[in-house]
Amino acid sequence: MAAPKQTTAVAKKNKPKFTVRVKTFFRSVWAELKKVHWPTKKQMITYTGVVLGTIFVIGLALWIVDSILTLGLEGLMSLFD
Repeated sequence: MAAPKQTTAVAKKNKPKFTVRVKTFFRSVWAELKKVHWPTKKQMITYTGVVLGTIFVIGLALWIVDSILTLGLEGLMSLFD
């Protein structure tokens, strides 16, 4: 049973320092960011327009449904007054 404790102790000794691990992490992140295909300004404007348009349409649809349900419930509640 003592063998697993020794292997973890050896693993801790071979583990690099915290600062080295942090530097390695950020270097890896930077390398991955260089691989990303970034959209052009025109594409960003188009995508932003699509998102804002979609939000407007969904908001309008929710407002219509909410208004209809509110009118229906108010009419239903007025029957019991």
